[in-house]
Amino acid sequence: MIALTEKAICERLRLGLGRMVKGVHTYGGEMDGEPADVARCLPGIWVTFGGIQKTENTSITKRKYKTYGRFVVIVGERNVRSEEATRQGGPGLAEVGTYKMVAAVRRLLSGQDLGLGIAHLVPGRVRTLFNTKVGDAALSVFACEFDTYWVEEALENGLFPVVDAPADSIDSIFSGYLGSQSEPDADWLTTRLSYDIPQTTRSPDAEDIIHHDHTES
Repeated sequence: MIALTEKAICERLRLGLGRMVKGVHTYGGEMDGEPADVARCLPGIWVTFGGIQKTENTSITKRKYKTYGRFVVIVGERNVRSEEATRQGGPGLAEVGTYKMVAAVRRLLSGQDLGLGIAHLVPGRVRTLFNTKVGDAALSVFACEFDTYWVEEALENGLFPVVDAPADSIDSIFSGYLGSQSEPDADWLTTRLSYDIPQTTRSPDAEDIIHHDHTES
């Protein structure tokens, strides 16, 4: 779910921002490089996973957990006119400014579930990463946080991921690595219902057999 959400955030921002930025990418340590290298990529946006904040049990069987995750969108801009212009922008479309970029990112992502099995994204803190000068240009970079949650299902105690898991199953991430696997549970084909009336000597007094076989009409 983490990888799917990160990719979906990138795609929505690419579609919504258009030519406001040079690109929207998953974060790969770009902000740790030389400021001159960072400046050449701006205005730009990077998306990364900020970690799981907490996990809560949601079932009496302790097999389902509500997992709270945080995603971070990094926005950056450069401007040769002034440090103020990197944040507030300028009269032309080319001078976006990080304040406008932050507003655009929050507008595009807040309240969205991205078509995935996650709760709607909730906007959180916006933090200054750095304001600096590189030669004649000023740089401004902010980090915008978004929180969500999804439900994870644990394996039954002592079992391993199932054999030949379908592509949409979480167990498919183990495919090809030759780890231990368990056979899937047998299909539930029938249910037998027995009825007992205390005033009679028969046991059971009546029975129903319900067939769950999908091949039957």
